[in-house]
Amino acid sequence: MTILLDTHAFLWFVGADDRLSKKAVAAMKNESNAIVLSVASVWEMAIKAGLGKLRLPQSVESFVPQQMQLNMIGQLGIDFRHAARVEGLPPHHADPFDRLLVAQALTEGFPILSADPAFDAYGVQRIW
Repeated sequence: MTILLDTHAFLWFVGADDRLSKKAVAAMKNESNAIVLSVASVWEMAIKAGLGKLRLPQSVESFVPQQMQLNMIGQLGIDFRHAARVEGLPPHHADPFDRLLVAQALTEGFPILSADPAFDAYGVQRIW
């Protein structure tokens, strides 16, 4: 199964943060699962780092690919179908990055690994 990471799930996993649920850790460590990080999450981290709201040990440009490689996390690009799918989403969530993640998860048929219950209103399978 391919699992899409929410931004915080990626940061908590690579930071060994104990806020990550046991079920989430098990899903990420299960070798039969392919774990992917959306370019939308990288964009979100870059914006927050640039504003001083996210502190990383290196630049996003260095840190994220290094952690993706170390943890065997793939990249999910943003394509036209993902962006266009946002138009039809109900306004359950105001965060534009999360709305794009929902659109990607629905379009690709991927569950999303996230602590955020707001995803549930969209009918996305959420792992937590």
